[in-house]
Amino acid sequence: MADIAAVLGRLTPDELEEIRSAGPRGHLSRQIVQALDRAAGGPGLGRGYYVPTGSVSATGSPHQVLRSDVAAWLFGAHAQAEATNQV
Repeated sequence: MADIAAVLGRLTPDELEEIRSAGPRGHLSRQIVQALDRAAGGPGLGRGYYVPTGSVSATGSPHQVLRSDVAAWLFGAHAQAEATNQV
């Protein structure tokens, strides 16, 4: 898996803002999942940066959230502690 800073650095300001608006445990939109894939190098390559929550959307797609260390990098160390307690 590539460097977290490098991958997140390839996201647009709008994409980063959407992630920040969702919060460290917020469900990622399909567009953000695709943006993370793109930033990581192509379709499916961002999977290490987001993980399924175990729940699904109304359309049957799995809910995805940032992996705890990625959330910690973006939101601060308290995000990792919060993610560990909620997953």
